[in-house]
Amino acid sequence: MRIRNLIIAVAAAGALAGASVALARPIAPGSSQKTADGDPYLWLAKIHSPRALAWVRQQNAISDRVLKRDPAYRAHMNTILGMLNNPARIAEPTLRGRWVYNFWQDPTHVRGIWRRASIASYDSGHPAWHTLLDLDALDKQAHKDWVWKGADCTRAFDQCLVRLSPGGGDAVVIREFDPKTQKFIVNGFKLSLAKSQASYVNRNTILFATNFGPGSMTPASYPRIIKLWHRGEPLTAAKTVFEARPTDMGADPIVLHGPYGTISLIICRPSFFKADYYDVADDGHLIQIKVPEDAQLVGVTNGQLIFTLQDAWKTPAGATLAQGALFAVAAPGFAKASTPQPVVLYTPGTHEAIGDVAAGRDAVYAAIYKDVTGQVLAFHYANGRWRKGRRLTLPTGGSTTLASVNAWGPQAYIQFESFTQPPTLYFDDGSHQVKAIYALPERFNPKLVSVAQHWVKSKDGTKIPYFLIRPAGAKGPLPTILYGYGGFQLSLFPWYWDDGYRPLDAVKNWVLKGGAIAVANIRGGGEFGPAWHQAALKYHRQRAFDDFEAVAADIEHHDWSTPKMLGIVGASNGGLLVSTVMVQRPDLLAAVVCQRPLIDMLRYTHYGAGASWEGEYGNPANPKMRAYIRRYSPFENVKAGVQYPPVLFITETSDDRVTPVFARMMAAKMEAQGHQVLFNEEAEGGHGPGSTHAEEANYWALTYTFFQEHLGLK
Repeated sequence: MRIRNLIIAVAAAGALAGASVALARPIAPGSSQKTADGDPYLWLAKIHSPRALAWVRQQNAISDRVLKRDPAYRAHMNTILGMLNNPARIAEPTLRGRWVYNFWQDPTHVRGIWRRASIASYDSGHPAWHTLLDLDALDKQAHKDWVWKGADCTRAFDQCLVRLSPGGGDAVVIREFDPKTQKFIVNGFKLSLAKSQASYVNRNTILFATNFGPGSMTPASYPRIIKLWHRGEPLTAAKTVFEARPTDMGADPIVLHGPYGTISLIICRPSFFKADYYDVADDGHLIQIKVPEDAQLVGVTNGQLIFTLQDAWKTPAGATLAQGALFAVAAPGFAKASTPQPVVLYTPGTHEAIGDVAAGRDAVYAAIYKDVTGQVLAFHYANGRWRKGRRLTLPTGGSTTLASVNAWGPQAYIQFESFTQPPTLYFDDGSHQVKAIYALPERFNPKLVSVAQHWVKSKDGTKIPYFLIRPAGAKGPLPTILYGYGGFQLSLFPWYWDDGYRPLDAVKNWVLKGGAIAVANIRGGGEFGPAWHQAALKYHRQRAFDDFEAVAADIEHHDWSTPKMLGIVGASNGGLLVSTVMVQRPDLLAAVVCQRPLIDMLRYTHYGAGASWEGEYGNPANPKMRAYIRRYSPFENVKAGVQYPPVLFITETSDDRVTPVFARMMAAKMEAQGHQVLFNEEAEGGHGPGSTHAEEANYWALTYTFFQEHLGLK
């Protein structure tokens, strides 16, 4: 079972109830009227106020007039949308028992359908899909624009807790659904709109966390109270089994099912990178699992909980587990000893990192990366012992991703892709003799593209890798887009340009038109394990910016691009990255696209899920930390009279995680200072590149059109 992504998503999510009270009249950009704390742009933080939304419409009209009327926009839009709607793309599998589940969007199913097929049918290459829930039909019936956020189901798959978001934000409604009748269950479990989590303990009991009213949410906007709710009881009768401290980041329930039984867990997070784990007995009694706070749960198999370590750990028995290690420890209900001892499955070596980990009925699969390219090892637990990992035979030079592993059977799906090789899905029937069963059609001839990995020394002497993708045989400087992230231990491993969170369809839309793409593996990410991430935390944040600037300078030093032909793009934490580099080193750049960004770092804890990120950036309420943050925070350091490159801000009104506040305020401030600014804010999409394929295509068509206009691509 893959749960690490769920845990990270829960930890990263958040919401902000934007005030909707309008001030007496709009303040034009550049006006001297100010708010109580002296900032003339804070009125834009009232996300849904008529005044702020009127400003958004005005800005959208300007950016539409500049970008959407450019013929390049329509060309990019059509190319990207064609790729996203390609019926030959791989239907991403989720294994459960005898079935493969999938959520699918296309021109006929714009909002999407949730469906399933048998494993045998899926592996045949011609799946016989059975629709479980049609969101387009539901939206039409309910007059809502629901966005799919997943489902949790009983062991027998006869009931599911379906999560639906209005507009794509992190806040969801949860409704109980019968997949057999394809109807929502009357008088079933139901939770109103909130950042809730809920899982079945059994078909008549759920473990859940939600907004119970005043005092039940943390400053990070997460639930802190977890309850057991039995069918037929009113919500008010649900029994509290855990209550996090008001200062904690939040608490979440996770229930894991398999042939071994059921393991109900509570994860309480004092901060983003720390967690306490508790096993929940049937009566609600809690047993704390004895692992360090920095251990990250990544799976379970046969009653064995699987973790990775952020820091070295000296166990109570005196053994030392290295930083980054993958280890197993028995869950309380499966332990033979009162204090079960951890068993190390894998310790990463130099320049290695553990990527995806997924645990199934028979094996734990781990993607192991060395110098930013991957392989997969399978680890087996039998007769009370773990065996050495077995390497699967897969291609090299790209990314290995664990698409799905069956908690109820021996099967697993593994995907390989690279910057030039389209995703190929491999099937493992449990023998570990993998076979390719699906491959995305080539988007381009790989012989037309050159991919090279380069290294450059950052300001402190650390060697930073980056990939440079150019037309094969190209000479001299080219219009180049540099992409980076550098935070939260998230890694930029090679991909085939089919992920909307990263430059989408970039070879077709940029490289084959005569441009280049660079991908920087800077500190703050997880490309070389926890230490690579920790090197850019808090008081060391400047290192991420230095690394990115070093990559930009190296590209220009080798005459692969020039300051008049180099643009940078990043989203979320990557938006903080590119806006900071824009302010610190405008001399390196010709254009910037800043997507869904954090920018005002002195106030970031007050918006969305910002308070949960203090472990990454530090708390600006601390005077010493505030002084450090002030030195790099883009909102505080942008100035009039400085020649900054043209910048396009892209965000979403429904983003309740980062929120559109930062992009709005920075755009308004820069415009008032006389800089060249465009701003685009879509209504829905949450903290992502759109809820539909058309929205996703628009997001990147705007980006490429803006770069094309300012980097000189013909």
